[in-house]
Amino acid sequence: MNDFASHWSLDDIQWSSLDPAMVSADLLAAVKTAALVEANSADYVVYLHNVFRDDDDFKAAASHWGIEEVQHGAALGRWAELVDPEFDFAASLARFRAGYSLPLDAAVSVRGSPTGELLARCVVESGTCSYYSAIRDFTREPVLRQICQRIAQDESRHYLLFKRFYERYPRLSLFARLRIALGRVAETGDDELGYAWFSANYSESDGKPTYDRTECTGAYQDIATGMYARQHVHTLVHMIMQAVGLRVGRRLQQSLVGLVVWVLKRRSGRHASDEEALVAS
Repeated sequence: MNDFASHWSLDDIQWSSLDPAMVSADLLAAVKTAALVEANSADYVVYLHNVFRDDDDFKAAASHWGIEEVQHGAALGRWAELVDPEFDFAASLARFRAGYSLPLDAAVSVRGSPTGELLARCVVESGTCSYYSAIRDFTREPVLRQICQRIAQDESRHYLLFKRFYERYPRLSLFARLRIALGRVAETGDDELGYAWFSANYSESDGKPTYDRTECTGAYQDIATGMYARQHVHTLVHMIMQAVGLRVGRRLQQSLVGLVVWVLKRRSGRHASDEEALVAS
């Protein structure tokens, strides 16, 4: 299957072009966090294999997806270590895995059905595709731009991959599809991102800090949402609407984009003068 072809490796990145002087502390902290989330995909593969235990085609696709996600984490982690030599990617990942885990013993999807699980995966890939596109366009650091461009392209392919399998399974009602999609969006405030932030940006040398989900998740979201421009929000909304099967007119879609922009502004907690990237047309 063409989906299983190798598209790039860490050797394709021009690491010699790295310019740490172009990296802010906030951007570095966000990338460290993303590196841990991406690198933890092996657990998701186990979970997906459990849920789709009778679908050999999907299990093969999920395994390859997991390999590419691990590579994303490795690329981001290496970049972060080069920018900040004190950052230990492997140690931070171990700390994250020790404190956060998925329901690996689950035999059925937490979304209620295989169809719901695949829809939720489409929503996640919509978010990651738009997010890495946002980082690529926000940063001027050339190596990070290379990495995020490649990751965004991978996430777009992953979205199409999950969507193809999603369309093979029994169709859910529109209400159920909306409930699952909106529920998965709401989970961006859960412990995965918060604990990844904590594990990536705090260590034992900080005096055994205490994990606070609200503080850590909020800190990450402040930075992440601040990198979005309107075109990235449009990509996010369009991909989710396609997965859900919502067909609306251009005016309504633009209204939805405007609503999401407003929500992201509120979530970021930044002052209006700091939101130029978010409201750019």
